[in-house]
Amino acid sequence: MATYTRRGNSYRIRSSVGYTPEGKQVMKSRTWTPAPGMTERQIEKELTRQMVLFDEECRGAALTDGHIKFQTFAQQWMEEYVETSLGKRTRANYKQMAARIYEAIGHLYMDKITPRQLQKFINSLSAAGANQLHPEKGLSPKSIKNHLSFISAVFVCAVKMGMLQYNPCRAVTLPPLESGKEKVCYTPEEAQAFLDALADAPVKWQVFFSLALFGGFRREELCGFEFSDFDFEEHTVSVRRASLYTPGEGTFTAPTKTAKSRRTLKLPAWIFDLVKHLRSEQARQRLALGDQWHEWGRLFTREDGSPMSLQQPYRWLKAFCEEQGLPFYGIHQFRHLNASLLIYNGEDIRTVSAALGHSQTSTTLNIYAHTFETAQARASESLADKLPVKFGQKRA
Repeated sequence: MATYTRRGNSYRIRSSVGYTPEGKQVMKSRTWTPAPGMTERQIEKELTRQMVLFDEECRGAALTDGHIKFQTFAQQWMEEYVETSLGKRTRANYKQMAARIYEAIGHLYMDKITPRQLQKFINSLSAAGANQLHPEKGLSPKSIKNHLSFISAVFVCAVKMGMLQYNPCRAVTLPPLESGKEKVCYTPEEAQAFLDALADAPVKWQVFFSLALFGGFRREELCGFEFSDFDFEEHTVSVRRASLYTPGEGTFTAPTKTAKSRRTLKLPAWIFDLVKHLRSEQARQRLALGDQWHEWGRLFTREDGSPMSLQQPYRWLKAFCEEQGLPFYGIHQFRHLNASLLIYNGEDIRTVSAALGHSQTSTTLNIYAHTFETAQARASESLADKLPVKFGQKRA
């Protein structure tokens, strides 16, 4: 849409004719001077008409906007939007995905990229060798979806700018997400054995994994907890932040994953006794280190008081499970166990979703669809046991 700037008795009208192959916006301008004797109302009406005419003229002279290499435009999009508008975690994830995406389609011109080319790239991410940590495997369906989301976001920006008419990502088929599949976690008996063994562990790990199991918190939420988040009278704990890590930033504090991740949960009183014990232990350590202590207020710290690495709980848990002869399913399994126990206890979808801090109940249902189905089947069986019928037996 054209704009104008008054310059004395004349007006400079400007409008875009598109973008260069390097992604730079090209503007054209024209000067219009009102005829002598025109009233303010006449000037306003004619100026509007001149702007509309100039817009139409510029659209007719528009450049081939989309003829720009994907990597060139994506890097500008990263600089102008991602770096200024998104959080550190998202920026780090985009940068990590960018190298793989640029290698595959970065050299292609955006107006020439087809759904078929994108589909070929997406399919390749499922093949063995695509996963750098596990070369024998491909990427997970969720990771593949994230790659396509990156590409699509770049095309959405180009379409919004008028550089392209169509986003080819809309025609790409993703591998199905692993919804409806039972999540691997402890059975109630294994969970009890774990808690029994945990009683002899350092108090820091007693607190960490008790919160993980009974609160269902994410790892970054656990590592972000501060003593001020705990209400020792009401026995509630509030999730207010996350502790994250990127290679470029190191460990840093960030907002919670979503707005609904900021939540307050009521937990057993004995957990708060453990937290008090941890606070006393940390106070003694702070006195012992003196000026070498770095105060963050965090529950879980390094020896000098600085925030604990996100990998430390994983390494400790793996060694602990091997030592105790317990199965090791990772830290996230405690979140799944918490959700499963809530569901089997008869809690409704909204309650479970709120406890887990999911942004939508559909997220909870997608992840725990199988668990809800199993709980419903158990409830039906229990009802049938309590209310036996005889009319079916007569017919048999």
